[in-house]
Amino acid sequence: MKEAYSKPKLLLHACCGVCSSYIPELLVPDFEVTLYFENSNIYPSEEFQLRAEAARAMADAYGIPFVEVKQDPTAWHSDVRGHATESENGPRCQKCMRHRMRKAFAYAKDHGFDYVTTTMSVSRNKVISTINEIGYALSEEFGIPYIDRDWKKNGGEDASQRRSKNAGIYRQRYCGCVYSKVTRDR
Repeated sequence: MKEAYSKPKLLLHACCGVCSSYIPELLVPDFEVTLYFENSNIYPSEEFQLRAEAARAMADAYGIPFVEVKQDPTAWHSDVRGHATESENGPRCQKCMRHRMRKAFAYAKDHGFDYVTTTMSVSRNKVISTINEIGYALSEEFGIPYIDRDWKKNGGEDASQRRSKNAGIYRQRYCGCVYSKVTRDR
């Protein structure tokens, strides 16, 4: 009798439902995917809930587990302190991404995951080299391989926009933190 093939466990850090609407489809054939929602940067708390519900809806649509981490804005603010006035993709955003991805790697290590990746690279507003630099550093620190993919390539961002719209999930209008909201509201 043949042994059943066991897929490697992958923790997919999700920043929102929109970014989670397409990527799981690419990963589920090869991995046992869990969608991990840790986004203490999101402001206000009502926005956090809307995004968490949208990400959960996408996890449910793909039939994959969903982990929602309780918001800890105090720790996030501590990590980005001194960078409030910087533009998107500057040092504040790098610290923000590192904060959230560090939490994902720690969770993956504590729960026996084989790989970690993130949905953040599906956005044209995020710099893939920065995300990958953070991912590789954390991979080395935690001893868990990081999967680097530029999900926006080959129409990935357009596919995620289209699928999230068709699914009727919440679609946000700013990155998430109080600083990006202030910039949007100007």
